[in-house]
Amino acid sequence: MPATSEYRSKFEAQVAHSLKKRGLAFNYEGRALPYRIEAVYNPDFILPNGVIVETKGLFPPEDRRKMLAVKEQHPDLDIRMCFQNANVKLSRAPRSITYWQWAERHGFLWCEGHIPTSWFHGIQVSEA
Repeated sequence: MPATSEYRSKFEAQVAHSLKKRGLAFNYEGRALPYRIEAVYNPDFILPNGVIVETKGLFPPEDRRKMLAVKEQHPDLDIRMCFQNANVKLSRAPRSITYWQWAERHGFLWCEGHIPTSWFHGIQVSEA
């Protein structure tokens, strides 16, 4: 049986093993097909200074793709992330990065637990 690490899942590894065992040729993930999905993004919070804050407890792959697409298509917007727990890992993989590492890797400012007062720069606010 091929190592699962060669494939994205155990099931893919099983299918590959089955193909190889029967002598059937295949190319695993040998071609990338770009696609675009039209959708609408509704930000969680928009601060008076225009800063957009997306809050995340869980941060699944589809949400990460969405945030990257929104950022790419609206580079003029200041979009930031507020994580319930920024140290959660994206997956169970041993080398998986955390939510905050993902945010930094992709150029998002981030916070944990609450939106910091400093994000209201230029606005008169009172601490609650």
